[in-house]
Order: sequence, then C-alpha cells, then structure tokens
Amino acid sequence: MHISDGVLSATVVTGGWTITIVLAFLTLWWMNQETDITEEIPKFSVMTAAFFVASLIHLPIGPTSVHMIFNGLVGVVLGPLAYLSLVVGLILQAFLFQHGGVTTIGVNAMNIGIPALLSYYAFKKGYDFGISEKIMGAFSGGAAIFMTVILLSITLLTTGQEFIGVAQVSAAAHAPLMVVEAIITGSVVTYLSKVKPELLPIKINKNEKSMEASKYGTEF
Repeated sequence: MHISDGVLSATVVTGGWTITIVLAFLTLWWMNQETDITEEIPKFSVMTAAFFVASLIHLPIGPTSVHMIFNGLVGVVLGPLAYLSLVVGLILQAFLFQHGGVTTIGVNAMNIGIPALLSYYAFKKGYDFGISEKIMGAFSGGAAIFMTVILLSITLLTTGQEFIGVAQVSAAAHAPLMVVEAIITGSVVTYLSKVKPELLPIKINKNEKSMEASKYGTEF
C-alpha cells in the first residue's frame, strides 16, 4: 500500500497532497473544537505506533507487497483523528526506513486514511442501530482494507493503463488480508468494549452510569 516515488503522475501526487492537507486541517480543527487534546494524546500515540510497527513488516508478492495496516482499527478507536495518526505514521516510515515514497505520502495517506474515517462512521452507525461491537468491529476492519484496495487501484489506473496488472495483483494479494484484519479488529474491539469501553464510540452517558450504579450499589 506504500507507493514509491516516481511511480505516480504529478497530477495524482498533487491531488493526493491536496486531499491530505485538507483532511489533516479539518482533523486538527475538530480536535481543537470537540476534544480535550491532553486526553487524546496517549490514545493517539498508541494507535500511531501500532500502525507504524504493523505496516513495516511486509511480504513481497510480485510487483507489490502485503502487510498489516490496521486502518480500520485506528479509525474505530481514534475517529476523525485517525487520518492525522496515519499521516504521522507514514511520514515516520518514509523518513526513517524509506518505506514508501516522500512525494507520495499524500496519496498513501489518502488511500488508507479515507477508509479509516469511513470505518469509524460505519462502526458508530452500526452500533447505534443495535449491531454488536464485535460484528461492527470485524466489518470495519475488513471493509477498511477493501476500500484501501479500491482507492489504490483507482490511483494506479489514473496514472496509466500500464498499471492494470499491478492493480489486479494487489487486489488479489490483499483479499486474505481483509479476512485477517476483520478477525483481529473484531477481537480487539470486543476486548476493548469490556475492559476499556471509553476508547470506543460506544460511550455510556452519565444518567445510564448513575442508574447502573444505583442498581448494583456500586460506582463505575
């Protein structure tokens, strides 16, 4: 999923940077308006590190490679902050380990960041409709990879028809990854919902907490 320098056309690279800068700006604005920054920093750091480490280990397959991404999990946990987290991870990988290009950071962030945001909103809406966090977690993890492959393919095909074969190989190679990430994300989300539900967009309001505390004679 990490496209190298010199592969994409200038138009595609510019478009990727434009989208990434706009979304990163909106992320920062949202963080300033809606959240307590000091509370988000630990969670932001942990999820960025998880993405950074997981996607460094990759398996070459023909003209492409396969590696864990966890953008669905990052999206579910961080919400709108997921995009900025993935941008930071990609920048560190590009400059520290030359994993992916520098000029293509914008495109790479777009390809994995947009699915992360959509996975967050899908998870939240699904849970609001009564679907269990385990099912929605698995769906978000798998769907994020699926959407990333679609965006990657569009990016390559927009650059030139000669990348059709690469796009096809990449899509086929990442099919098993969709299943793996769905299982992992579903399991992690289920665990977090039991031990640390405040990390997920399934928060219980204060009235519900008070009712539960009164019912059992305990405090949460």
